Amino acid sequence: MKPTLKHLVAAVLPYTIILIAIYSILPYYSSRIPFLSYIDNTTIWWVISYFILIIFLLSNKYFLENENKKSFVLVTLFLLWMLISIVRGAFVADNYWDWKGLVYNSMGLLLPIVAYSATNKVIVQSILSFYVKYGLPLFFIIMFITAKTAFGFYLMPVSFLLIFLPALSNKHRFLLFSFAAIVFLVDLGARSNVIKFAIPLMLLFIYYFRNKLSNTVLESARLTLIIAPFVFLILGVNGVFNVFNMNEYLGEKEITKTDEEGKQIQENLAGDTRTFIYVEVIESAIRNDYWVFGRTPARGNDSPSFGPAEYDLTRRDERLANEIGVANVFTWSGIVGVILYMLIFYKASYLAINRSKNIYIKMIGVYVAFRWFYSWIEDINNFSLNFFMLWIMIGLCFSYSFRMMTDYEVTIWIRGVFDKRYLNFDKYFKREKGGK
Repeated sequence: MKPTLKHLVAAVLPYTIILIAIYSILPYYSSRIPFLSYIDNTTIWWVISYFILIIFLLSNKYFLENENKKSFVLVTLFLLWMLISIVRGAFVADNYWDWKGLVYNSMGLLLPIVAYSATNKVIVQSILSFYVKYGLPLFFIIMFITAKTAFGFYLMPVSFLLIFLPALSNKHRFLLFSFAAIVFLVDLGARSNVIKFAIPLMLLFIYYFRNKLSNTVLESARLTLIIAPFVFLILGVNGVFNVFNMNEYLGEKEITKTDEEGKQIQENLAGDTRTFIYVEVIESAIRNDYWVFGRTPARGNDSPSFGPAEYDLTRRDERLANEIGVANVFTWSGIVGVILYMLIFYKASYLAINRSKNIYIKMIGVYVAFRWFYSWIEDINNFSLNFFMLWIMIGLCFSYSFRMMTDYEVTIWIRGVFDKRYLNFDKYFKREKGGK
């Protein structure tokens, strides 16, 4: 049979996760290995990144399941608003650095395109299987040429797979535990990676107590995670309680870590590195009157802290992007973008918890709600494996066919990621089920 565009797209999609994984760690490669500088070519990687976005855009035509189209209204609206913001950015940009920022930021803002294809569980399975087969072995080369801080960025799919530990064989559990242990042990100072690997393990509590935890409890946890950022913001603005200033409540929590030059340094885990960013972002939006529609991805927020360092290049005291995901959405697309962004997390987590038949998607739903909460702390929305996996999870939450799978069916599905024999068993199971 002659290959079609659909077959070509399906064949290319699994390779995208390896390309994104490599792109995610390029800023952290060792300068002591000269030939790696030839790999870090901005133009080439931008071409690759937009090629990946185009592949996923094409795949939506073939792999977005019909029953999910209505659920994707919010994602479509968000992407349309991002496109409007990007087009506005083309009119706002007036120098080289504006255009460079627009191109770079647009890649991350368009990554939600991935969620459409992620509703197809076969596509997600093939992408994850490719990563397990080729991406994990490649890590043993990566670990010698990149900073330890980058290990968690490259291994982010492992964080997602930890949710399915109860469904896996002991051999594959040990495999995932081993990679997770590497992230935990190499750099506790990389707090974000540690948190993103720890939360899935904590969510296993839901699985082992699934007979005692009602949907009401999970729904309450979900709503708490969705609403909490607004509560903390109000408390912080009014000076009642600053969740970022834990030094005041817990005292300093210092650890010893090794920096990029191999020197031992002290780092305070409870240090407040976020409050001043919120102050700068909000004050900039109010002062320049872009808080409703945003300043576009071509521009950043006024930043007394970081702006002077950028002035020699951009002639503006602006910071193009911040560590806080929601702050970036707000700066680039205004409160309109933030509302649409929040509604996607709200809808995806709601469907996963309240309109599903298996415990695993309920756990993913809680995790997606947590990632909304965490986007107020970090979760940078850039073109990276971290953000890619987030939209894979959101796509699964929107997937009617994945939500309607039983625990047993999910077990077969996830085992197929690690062992191709279960792919045949899955086909047999479907024939058996269809014959009843």
